[in-house]
Amino acid sequence: MEHVVIIGNGISGVTAARHIRKLSDKKITIISNETDFFFSRTALMYVYMGHMKFEHTQPYEPWFWKKNNINLKKGFVSSIHPSKNTIEFDSGETMSYDKLIIATGSKPNKFGWPGQDAKGVMGMYHKQDLESLEKYAPDNTTCKRAVIVGGGLIGIELAEMLHSRNIPVTFLVRESSFWNAVLPEQESAMINKEITDNHIDLRLGVNLQEIKTDKNGNVKSVIIAETGEEIACNVVGLTAGVSPNIDFIKNSGIETGRGVKVNRYLQTNIPSIFAIGDCAEQHEAIDQRRPIEAVWYTGRMMGETVAQTICDNKTAYKPGHWFNSAKFIDIEYQTYGWVWATPKENEVRFYWEHSSGKKCIHINFDKNTREFIGINTFGIRMRHEFFNRILDQKRSVDYVLMYLSEANFDPEFYKLHEPEIVAKFNKENNTNIQLKKKSWSRIFNH
Repeated sequence: MEHVVIIGNGISGVTAARHIRKLSDKKITIISNETDFFFSRTALMYVYMGHMKFEHTQPYEPWFWKKNNINLKKGFVSSIHPSKNTIEFDSGETMSYDKLIIATGSKPNKFGWPGQDAKGVMGMYHKQDLESLEKYAPDNTTCKRAVIVGGGLIGIELAEMLHSRNIPVTFLVRESSFWNAVLPEQESAMINKEITDNHIDLRLGVNLQEIKTDKNGNVKSVIIAETGEEIACNVVGLTAGVSPNIDFIKNSGIETGRGVKVNRYLQTNIPSIFAIGDCAEQHEAIDQRRPIEAVWYTGRMMGETVAQTICDNKTAYKPGHWFNSAKFIDIEYQTYGWVWATPKENEVRFYWEHSSGKKCIHINFDKNTREFIGINTFGIRMRHEFFNRILDQKRSVDYVLMYLSEANFDPEFYKLHEPEIVAKFNKENNTNIQLKKKSWSRIFNH
């Protein structure tokens, strides 16, 4: 019986295992050094904030794995030996495989800062990070202040978590405005305000120089590189991005760049070995996507795709149109298609912001053809299915505005802003677009 070994029990690895089981009776083993069972990483923040318990983050009951004949092994893989079709654990134990899937995810970036391995320094990616946070920042008596180094989604989640326990937070962001490498300046400014409105000490355009420790090796302060200012703190969150977790692959003969290099079938240079999720790096460009995407839904799609190939239905990875969602404290964010931080030469932007300063949309379209390219939406929920169809059909921006009410997915009785949005677009673009009333039959029959 063919043995498929999967290193990593995140969304990518577990999805691959589930779909291989649906398609075959192959022997499947999932290996993880982090936890016994699969859990939702995105839910870790809600455990700390008291909205759920850790066991609520596990989508499957413990009996699920035995019932579906999926073997789970707790262990740390130290090396891979492709010539022998074996993996080796740090204990010295070995395991053979016929097909191997590397799904080891990411690890927080560290840049050689003095004190970066001190007690009280952590990322916010693994269950162990949650345990460290509970140890060093259970309340604002134990932790008088926390410093977060690095902007982006994980940084702001960690800030919100600490803020929920009334722990003072200083947020060090290297860029001149929050996440401005991704967000256009208007949205970035909106999130700056949301952070400071929540009494978080946001420091823009600064870098960490050093983490200082006390005689017991615990964090006691950080030094800001530009000013030399020392900020007393008990916890430092390192959230300056992530990198593929592939150190154990070195000297294995598996081709790597920043991640494990794969083709469109998620196959490495060694035919029996595949890589999926955050640790996989695409050899060939897919649309305008980055070679490595640390995104939950693409990890799931890769797991589904690789399962087909391993079960003799060779299938190329096709992630479709780009989309993503997140939450910046109290402002929900969605993006569909492409809205770059800075418009490209052929692009025109339309921006609308609500007077509250907590809602906006930013639409990107081609200035020559008027084809819709993408949208950012903050504080207004929009339907993925609507924009996926719009992008498939290459509809115009005028069409999008005409049917914008059908995209809205806010709960019943929420105030709707589409008439105001369309009126502003008409005024700025000298158009006469008429907003169509929401038709449920159109929404569900397209």
